[in-house]
Amino acid sequence: MNPNRGILERTGKSSAGQLQAQWARIRGRLRSELGEGAYRNWLKKLSLIDLQDGELRLAAPTKFIRDWIAANYGDRLRALWQAEVEAIRQVEVVVAEDHAAAADGAAPAAVEAVPGGNGQDPSRHALTAALDPRCTFEDFVVAKSNELAYAAAYRVADSRTVPFNPLFLYGGVGLGKTHLMHAIAWHIRKKNPQRRVIYLSAEKFMYQFVRALRDKNTMAFKEEFRSVDVLMIDDVQFISGKDSTQEEFFHTFNALVDQNRQVVVSADKSPSDLDGMEERMKSRLGWGLVADIHPTTYELRLGILQAKAEKMKIKFEVPAKVLEFLAYKITANVRELEGALIRIGAHTQLIGRPITLENTQELLHDLLRSSDRRVSIEEIQKRVAEHFNIKMSDMHSDRRSRAVARPRQVAMYLAKQLTPRSLPDIGRKFGGRDHTTVMHACRKVEQLRAADASFAEDIDLLRRMLEA
Repeated sequence: MNPNRGILERTGKSSAGQLQAQWARIRGRLRSELGEGAYRNWLKKLSLIDLQDGELRLAAPTKFIRDWIAANYGDRLRALWQAEVEAIRQVEVVVAEDHAAAADGAAPAAVEAVPGGNGQDPSRHALTAALDPRCTFEDFVVAKSNELAYAAAYRVADSRTVPFNPLFLYGGVGLGKTHLMHAIAWHIRKKNPQRRVIYLSAEKFMYQFVRALRDKNTMAFKEEFRSVDVLMIDDVQFISGKDSTQEEFFHTFNALVDQNRQVVVSADKSPSDLDGMEERMKSRLGWGLVADIHPTTYELRLGILQAKAEKMKIKFEVPAKVLEFLAYKITANVRELEGALIRIGAHTQLIGRPITLENTQELLHDLLRSSDRRVSIEEIQKRVAEHFNIKMSDMHSDRRSRAVARPRQVAMYLAKQLTPRSLPDIGRKFGGRDHTTVMHACRKVEQLRAADASFAEDIDLLRRMLEA
């Protein structure tokens, strides 16, 4: 029996039926917009309570789900309901058990409704960025390259005290920094839901601060950020060079540390290597534990692919040799690995073709091409110098004899073909030459290739050697 049936009936049978029909339409929209997975995990669990005095109430089964829905889908729920019923001013999500207790006459003190976007001042949920439900500790594949960062993150999330402050995670793009930060937030919400956590990017922190300055509301901003139990700032390198934002972050950081509140920060470099960051800020960021995440190994990439495939229920549809091929070819970051797997899974489900190595290469040709090994200009210069028996220093010299100038032109041509560097960048690598010199070299080599088969073979051989 629906526990909300009696309440709905008190609003009148026709209006109750109309509300349920509108709720069915809204759920259909949400399923279409968010996808079956997100809808099933979160919004399918909502039930309609009632509409009274312009306030519509929905029930979630647990406080954890209530908080997640309010933080991530509150504004969208309000917009969809207002499109159906113009009189709705506010949408609230409450915990089902608390609501049932209140309806039975129990004290309603336990009910802690969270506005689903009502035009009031930003709440802590509005400040916190959306958390990815896939980014948990259970879904993080641990290897030697990331084991310290993982262990430190789990210790911070699982401990009621502050083990080290701050925890500073750093590493390249797509190696797992953000995953670990989301995992910390999820673990705290699940184990200690009473702890107040804010997670957001450095850019959003800067945006919120600038808006507070504009609205002359900096005291509320300071109070909001300095009253949390855990503050997590992602990609802190983006406030480098932003003096006023750095100043505010510095004081917020100090206030939290002085109160023994946990701070977690991530960046693409270690604190000492953050360009444009004040020395005092670099020093503060290095106070606690600095844990770096190294580039992935083949074994780690393969383990991640196997874990992702199992989660996506396509493990048996993807041959082992395809997973091994992807782990070998896609080395840039984990996001590209996951993206490749999603494309393969979608292709086999939508088209119905079996997954083979040949189909995979055809389907992912763009991704595989961009993931090919990047050759440096220095490698090209060294290989060309060896091939034509000249000194490496001749690549940067002013010598214009043909024996030196021609190999130099070949190296410029190959640099243009095999690297993403711009013409001015290439010129600077060849003794500070102008970009027009590089353009002339490329045209000259193309002309010689067309006119001289032996020269063309030399170029092709050098290219194959560099790409191997």
